[in-house]
Amino acid sequence: MRKPEIDDLLSVMLESHDNVSDLNLTVDRPLQVESAGELVAVPVDPPIESLTPFQTEIFALNILQGDRRLTDVLVRTGSCDTSYYLPGRARFRVNVFFQRGTLSLVLRKLETQIPTIDSLRLPDAFRRMPDEKNGLILITGATGSGKTTSLAALLNEINDTKPVHIVTLEDPVEYVHVSRKATFNQRELGHDFDSFATGLRAALRQAPKVILVGEMRDRETAELALRASETGHLVLSTLHTVTAGQAINRIVGMFERDEERQVRLRLADTVRWVVGQRLVPKIEGGRWAVHDILANTIRTNELILNGESEGKTFYEIQEVGEPSGMMTFDQSLIQSYEQELITEDTAVAYATRKAVVQRGIDTLKQRRGERTSDIEGLRLDTDYNRSVFGGRKR
Repeated sequence: MRKPEIDDLLSVMLESHDNVSDLNLTVDRPLQVESAGELVAVPVDPPIESLTPFQTEIFALNILQGDRRLTDVLVRTGSCDTSYYLPGRARFRVNVFFQRGTLSLVLRKLETQIPTIDSLRLPDAFRRMPDEKNGLILITGATGSGKTTSLAALLNEINDTKPVHIVTLEDPVEYVHVSRKATFNQRELGHDFDSFATGLRAALRQAPKVILVGEMRDRETAELALRASETGHLVLSTLHTVTAGQAINRIVGMFERDEERQVRLRLADTVRWVVGQRLVPKIEGGRWAVHDILANTIRTNELILNGESEGKTFYEIQEVGEPSGMMTFDQSLIQSYEQELITEDTAVAYATRKAVVQRGIDTLKQRRGERTSDIEGLRLDTDYNRSVFGGRKR
C-alpha cells in the first residue's frame, strides 16, 4: 500500500460512524474505530477481516514518513508519538507501538474548532482560572479523558481577554490557536524541541506570561515547571492521576524522600487549581465530563504542606468548598444526574464513594416525589410480640 491508499482507508474509517474519536489498527483484528466510547469494526472493499503484521508495518512507515528520529525512538523505547494530517479531512495525534513483536497504531482525531468554556459547559471554576497571574494549574485524568480539550478552552479564554505571550509545549500540537489578544507560539515535541524539560528551559528565556506543558512526565520537567511558576509565570500542565488530591502526591513522589518537605513548601506556594476529569456516558449518547476540583485555600495549603490524615483529606475540603469553586467527582455526578445528563446507574458506577452518590440521588428523588426503593408489599404486623396460651392470644 502507498500513501494515497493509506489516506483513502483512513478517510473511510473516519466517515464510517458518528462521533469517531480514535482509529485503531491492530494485528489479527479488522480496521476499527472508537465511536461514542466503543470500538466497532469498519467494513471496507475489498474486505480486511484481520490485519497482518506486514499491513500494520506499512501503515506505520507511511505515518512516520521516513522520520529517522521517530523511527529510532520507536525501536529503542517500543513506542513513539507524532501527528498526521489527512488533507482536507482531519489532523491526528498518533501513537505507534510494538505489541507481541508486531506494530499497532492508534490515531486520535484532533478537533479543528477551538472549544470554549461555554461550549464544553465547564464548571464556574474554569472562569476564575484565567485571572491567576502566576502559579500552577493542573488538569488530571486518564488518557482520553479530555484534559487537552479543557486546557484548550482555558487558553481560548485567556486569548480572548489578556494581551499576553503564551508558549505551548505539546506532543503533538492538537489545537492550533489563532492569536487574538494573546500572542501564541506553539511548539511540538520532536519538531521544535527534543524533550519537555529542554523546551521548558528554553521557554523561560522566551518572555512568556503563560506556559503550557503538555504533560509533566518526570522529575526534571516537574522541577522546571515549579521554578517557572515561582518566577511569575502561569504554568498549565497535565498529569495521569484520577483525583485532584492524588496529583499532589504524584508530584511529591517524583522527588527524593529527603526533598519532600521542600517540594511540599513549593507546591503550597505555587499550586492554584487542580482539576480531575472523567468522561462518562450521556443519556442521549456520547460522553460527558465530570470534574473533581481543588482550589488552594488555607485548609488546602495545610494539607499540601503536611499531607492527608484521618479526618483531614482533600475530599473533605472539596465537599464543603463550593464557595471557593471546589467540588468532588461525587458532587459532579449528582449534579449531572439532576440535570438529566446521566443515568442513576452511571452516577453510581463512576462514584468515588458510592454511598454518598446514592444518598444524594435519593434526596433528589424525594424532592421530585419519586420512589427511592423497589421494595413493595410491606404491611404492619399487628400481632407482633403477642403470646399464645391455650390457643388464645393475650
